[in-house]
Amino acid sequence: MNERTNELAGRVVLITGAGRGIGAGIARVAAYAGATVAINALTGRYVDDLARELSQQSGQQVIPIVGDVTTPSGAQKVVLSTIERLGYIDALVNTVGDSLKRPLVDLPGEPGSGLSDEEVQSQLELNLMATISTTRAIGPHLLSRGSGHVINISSASATRRNPNATIYVAAKSAVIAFTRALAYEWAPFGIHVNGVAPGTFPDAIAFGDRFDEVRASIAARVPLRRAGEIDEIGEVVRFLLTPAADYMIGQTLIVDGGASI
Repeated sequence: MNERTNELAGRVVLITGAGRGIGAGIARVAAYAGATVAINALTGRYVDDLARELSQQSGQQVIPIVGDVTTPSGAQKVVLSTIERLGYIDALVNTVGDSLKRPLVDLPGEPGSGLSDEEVQSQLELNLMATISTTRAIGPHLLSRGSGHVINISSASATRRNPNATIYVAAKSAVIAFTRALAYEWAPFGIHVNGVAPGTFPDAIAFGDRFDEVRASIAARVPLRRAGEIDEIGEVVRFLLTPAADYMIGQTLIVDGGASI
């Protein structure tokens, strides 16, 4: 991985939620494939350093775009800022999301275990509304250009049971439906809309000292007997942005080592 290619040369890709984890992996692969990349996060804590690192390593322009895409106004600012700095956008990759492992309401014998109203709202904003808001913000730009890609990152959890994650599963399932419906709506105007549903791809920053333990746990329960590497989702996204996927719309590709089989 991370071999320099020119598959995405001349393309401008905006990736939300790209400070770390899967979003950062997608940014890395896109930059090495020759794209100009804008990486978004709520703060500059990770994206500032990541942008400098990827620019130096890939030789491509990679810029940080700080902003909150969970609100329509915030998403609009992120899109406009990217266009102002880079001139245009060819592709949007919606990666913002986070799961909260809590039951929907307090379970018998477990007072305080359920989600609060604020937590329900936050899960919906992170895992569904951010995707919708950013896509709506970029829509007029892509439609006016008559070409482009939107790639929505859902979750393999949307296709199987995931105890104590009802709102997360509901939101990520809605992202898959949104992808399918929007693909039909925008295809006549030259826009390709697809998605990727990753399994658990552990991130060293998020898991810290538990990183190796989590990877071993994943390897023990998936048919491929190994944990996924962060950049592997980036490689799937790269494929969706190339001509090899030009006849594909409305699809969400499950990438989970076979856990959902």
